[in-house]
Amino acid sequence: MNTSYPSNLSDTEWACLQCHLPAVSKRGRPPAHPLRAIFNAIFYVLRTGCPWRYLPANFPPWQTVFYHFRRLRLKGIWFRLLTALREAERERVGRNAQPSAAIMDAQSVKTVEESAAICGFDAHKCVKGRKRHILVDTLGLLLAVYVTPADLPDGKGARCLLAGLAPLYSRLKKIWADAAYRGQELAAWCQAQGGWELEVVEREPGTRGFSILPRRWVVERTFSWISRNRRMSKDYERKVQTSETLIQVAMIRLLLARLARKNEPVPTHTIRE
Repeated sequence: MNTSYPSNLSDTEWACLQCHLPAVSKRGRPPAHPLRAIFNAIFYVLRTGCPWRYLPANFPPWQTVFYHFRRLRLKGIWFRLLTALREAERERVGRNAQPSAAIMDAQSVKTVEESAAICGFDAHKCVKGRKRHILVDTLGLLLAVYVTPADLPDGKGARCLLAGLAPLYSRLKKIWADAAYRGQELAAWCQAQGGWELEVVEREPGTRGFSILPRRWVVERTFSWISRNRRMSKDYERKVQTSETLIQVAMIRLLLARLARKNEPVPTHTIRE
């Protein structure tokens, strides 16, 4: 049975993804399942939120799908895909491939029984689970992600998130963040680590209720993009590395859809007299 799902890659999206994948080795036995079907199964799990074992029968076996998902993570291919697609999207909209400014924030999400071994209680948000620390560019595209127990303060999480990023983003000079990252100690650490200027964007005095703050809304929008995928509504993963990879995969799927729309032909409509 050949069933198509809305999460499946279109021909244009597959062509865009395929040109960034490493060449398939011709040695050994040919693969039993096409790589496109493997990616479609991974995106199905991400979008619908079903467990790996509950994959429909028309996909490759779930053991095969998870094997490839894990192998791509261990080889760093997910990160390289994200980097290549992000740079392509930035160039498409007329930006430099390397960002010069970024926004940082954290989101606490609940865990479940399988993921409860690594979790904590965020007293500020009243959430028992894990915390997703992300860094995005001014377009909201993911630069880095780090998952920790929810009881880790944002300042310490920022150090984990930003450590080692200086060689990857040589043009990065400024980072915006919310009031949870205030303090001269963290600002001095950012300056020493990568020459980054940390600017805290705070609410105007006397402001009540919801208000859109400059720069900070960009990273909140990224969290909403990620949360469109039901697998990301909670943290279901036993390992935090799997959680981080799924966030990268969610951004890869978004970038593929954007880049494919650029390459698709414009439909023509026949006007009847």
